[in-house]
Amino acid sequence: MIEVTRTQDGDPLGFDVAVSDGSGSSRHQVTMDRQTADRLAGTCTPEACIEAAFRFLLDREPRSAIMGSFDVTVISRYFPEFEARLPDYLKGV
Repeated sequence: MIEVTRTQDGDPLGFDVAVSDGSGSSRHQVTMDRQTADRLAGTCTPEACIEAAFRFLLDREPRSAIMGSFDVTVISRYFPEFEARLPDYLKGV
């Protein structure tokens, strides 16, 4: 389960993300500037975009490998296909 809560409305936007599965849970602090949110989220909310980003990450690594604090743009450094694949994950949100 992924729960996204907006914690900061400025620029950048801030989010607290709680990820839980059968083996436990983790919390993550994620930022995303408004320009990136507009570009990545399309017609979805920034919260939906962050949830989709975590679903993308969890398909590739365990929750314990996800950094505790990061900006959403960092994902593309580790997974270059992130932005191209994100729309597929947004469809499920």
